[in-house]
Amino acid sequence: MPDILTDAAPDRAFAVWLSTPNVAAAEMARQAGYGAVILDIEHGAFDLAVLDRFVPFLRALGLEVLAKVLAPERAPIQQALDFGADAVVIPHVLGVEHAREVTGYAKFPPLGERSFAGGRTTSYGGYDDPWVHRQDRGTRCLPMIEDAGALDQVAEILALPTVDGVFVGPSDLSLRRGRGAYGRTDGDFADLARVAEAAAAASKPWLFPAWSEQEQVFALEHGADQIALTMEYSALGDGLRSALARVRRLDTKVGARW
Repeated sequence: MPDILTDAAPDRAFAVWLSTPNVAAAEMARQAGYGAVILDIEHGAFDLAVLDRFVPFLRALGLEVLAKVLAPERAPIQQALDFGADAVVIPHVLGVEHAREVTGYAKFPPLGERSFAGGRTTSYGGYDDPWVHRQDRGTRCLPMIEDAGALDQVAEILALPTVDGVFVGPSDLSLRRGRGAYGRTDGDFADLARVAEAAAAASKPWLFPAWSEQEQVFALEHGADQIALTMEYSALGDGLRSALARVRRLDTKVGARW
């Protein structure tokens, strides 16, 4: 039996998007060579007890864990970091002042307003100033650019000391920019380019869910730090449809059902 931890070297540039605590999907992603996972806590089927077990499991597999938290609020941001997530992705950030407030919950004073909890992140022991500095440097805070106001102020958001980069939400951004459903239009890519350029100017990373080849080429050409390549549900659906389409082609070729 192959060792899932050595089948392919993990590449942190490429992430899989999970909406459930799917252990098998995480293992298969790691085996395939994915190096990161995005947990869609906002829209997915996660509760606190599950996250307390699933986050350390993912990290034990060698996957970076990016937690897209439930809301731009103190509790979900701090809980994700206390569970051991490598990064928090904060949805529904409205602009720079809102970003200043909510990203502060991911960093300890004096930089921010994160509250100390102990537990897993301190190896169930005490803490000191070097630990605080390591946490602030090592756990990333990524506000989402999915609101027109956040896009307008993306440079100012990236300039905040509590912000380590930005994560683009293209579907919500298209809706909030008056284009309707996200259709990978010229307007959509103009907005993405604007984010990429602001991130480059700030020397901070930008991240992007790029499901199509067109989006993936754009992300690679514009220096995205991490790219979500597929969603758990999409990967399952693609596999199911592919198997059924294959047997239907064979059935047509054979000319009769068995």
